[in-house]
Amino acid sequence: MVGVIISIIVACIASFTALSLNERVQKNSFFHYLFWLILASISLGLGIWAMHFVGMTAITLPISMHYNWILTFVSLIPGVLASFIFFYWVNKPIQSWWKYIIASILMGLGIAGVHYIGIRSMEMDVQYVYDRPTIFIALCISIMFTQTALFSIKYSSKKTKNFITKTFSSILIGCAIATTHYVGILAISVYAPRDYLVATAENHSMHNTFLGVTVTFFLGMLIGVLLLSSMMDRYVKYRANYFDNLTMLPNRRSFESYIEKSVIGQTLAVWHLHDFGKINQEFSFMFGDEVIQHLTKIFMDYKPPSARLFKFESNRFAYIMRTTDDTNIHEMLIAMEKIAEILKRPITIKNKKIVLPGVCAISAVKDYRDLHSIYSNALAVFNDSSIEHKHEVIMFDPVIHTHTFEKELVDGIEKAMINKELYLVYQPKINLRNVEVAGVEVLLRWNNSKYGFLSPAVFVPILEENSKMEMVTDWIVEQACKQMYQWKKENISLGKVAINIPGHYVTSSALLKRLISITSSYEICPNEIELEITETSFVSNIEEAMRAVGVFREKGFSVALDDFGTGVSSLSYLKQIPISTLKIDKTFIEEVPNSHKDSLIVQAIIALGTSLGLEIVFEGVETKEQVGFLRASCENPILQGYYFAKPMRAEELFHWQENIKQKFADKI
Repeated sequence: MVGVIISIIVACIASFTALSLNERVQKNSFFHYLFWLILASISLGLGIWAMHFVGMTAITLPISMHYNWILTFVSLIPGVLASFIFFYWVNKPIQSWWKYIIASILMGLGIAGVHYIGIRSMEMDVQYVYDRPTIFIALCISIMFTQTALFSIKYSSKKTKNFITKTFSSILIGCAIATTHYVGILAISVYAPRDYLVATAENHSMHNTFLGVTVTFFLGMLIGVLLLSSMMDRYVKYRANYFDNLTMLPNRRSFESYIEKSVIGQTLAVWHLHDFGKINQEFSFMFGDEVIQHLTKIFMDYKPPSARLFKFESNRFAYIMRTTDDTNIHEMLIAMEKIAEILKRPITIKNKKIVLPGVCAISAVKDYRDLHSIYSNALAVFNDSSIEHKHEVIMFDPVIHTHTFEKELVDGIEKAMINKELYLVYQPKINLRNVEVAGVEVLLRWNNSKYGFLSPAVFVPILEENSKMEMVTDWIVEQACKQMYQWKKENISLGKVAINIPGHYVTSSALLKRLISITSSYEICPNEIELEITETSFVSNIEEAMRAVGVFREKGFSVALDDFGTGVSSLSYLKQIPISTLKIDKTFIEEVPNSHKDSLIVQAIIALGTSLGLEIVFEGVETKEQVGFLRASCENPILQGYYFAKPMRAEELFHWQENIKQKFADKI
């Protein structure tokens, strides 16, 4: 009886593993969908095969027998083939009743094939025959279970794709496999001669050791496949977020993450390839991709040993080195000059010769606290009017370059708003309790006509220093309210819209006037907007900041304390600040649950926020492990990060938010 139960468990676990792998077929991945389809088919085929031979150990026959190992392994083939066809049709976008029925019949025949070839592999000293009606009944029951599981899979993919549905489907397929096996055993009648010598238990039953080894091996293999697929999913997500798809080099986001975690000075060298867009226009985008790949090889060949190479946008490569020592800077300079000499000569690709004008900027920052400026320093070099893009290698000089670059950004900000170089993106926040969008955060982006995409970390500090962020914030509020008005007309509900407010603008009376004026113009209720204010907003004038926040709350606006934990605010003031939301900075989330210290800090902040009756939002959530930890640690967590969605334009957000529960029920 134990063997029977174990064999059914093996079949169900195999089915669950296969269904889990099959889910990846429908998802974007670096791996072709056939990779996941084949992996799912092998998993289910192995499960059918293992169930049969484990199930045979539960049967005691008073006869001598042994296995033909060739037929034993050949019996695996029908199960894998049937599983492949089954999953292939399950994933077809257009289905019909007859396809469902045929898929179920083929699956049933595959299970039967494993069983009866497996029986043929048992070489015995007696004869046996099958009762055909019983075999037919076993096959029909198997097809019925498989058909029900198939409908369950298709239904769950449209409505409620989650752990429970997948478990139910796995049990159904497991029952189909077990039914074929055990009803098929009942259909066998064994005939022995009158003088046949009955075998002893030691001769006719398989040893318990073999049973244990078989179960352990196949369960280990199936669980290993499931863990491997999970690791592949994480790997794919990591590659998609942090690497350039064409060159496989770490991208801009990877660079910014690297800079944030640095605790020593750095030396940066950025190559800017001028007018690269003309290559795509004159030849083709495919040709442009080949040029980029050719350049990647050049940059890799001449990379200093202690440097890392990144790919920015379509026309920039960057080296960064963990040192500001003069010897290493000289090493970087020599390597860049070698690359400059190569780029001066025509590059031949597909019998076409091209010359790529460009310039390299080198910037060194000794104090890691100033690393946020290292890339803007390189951009300042590119802005120098004396540059001719003739493959110069130029060291950043703050006296020459900084003022010019900053002045151009400051002078061009109004034009950028008019020409739509500035635009808004929205990053959703997910409430784990009901798996719904709890709100969106408005984020500013600048696609500069000269420099391309500028990081907010580059241009926002410059605009703040030159008193331009107040004007930009007013523009953000108006654009956000305009979009909210449009969403209302289209009956789209995305919860509160969070808008970041610069620290020095919080206490300005002009801010409140603009908020009231703009929200009134677009018929937006104040309680539909949340103002995100950083801790540093309270440092210079805590009393005035608390007064301003109190007025915002009186007018109906929600107020969130952003990046909590990164400033120097006093906990004694925190209980007095009339905020409604506490946003925990991503630096605390990055290492949980792996870091015990960070996990304890996050739990302490959660306890603090909960005791104050605050809504708690977690920024920078990127892994399933982080989701699990936060769900277990917080009663009603609201999560924001790339695990759920990147910042999107309004039209992208509209399509993304459809069927939100279906998309994320299996991710949490």
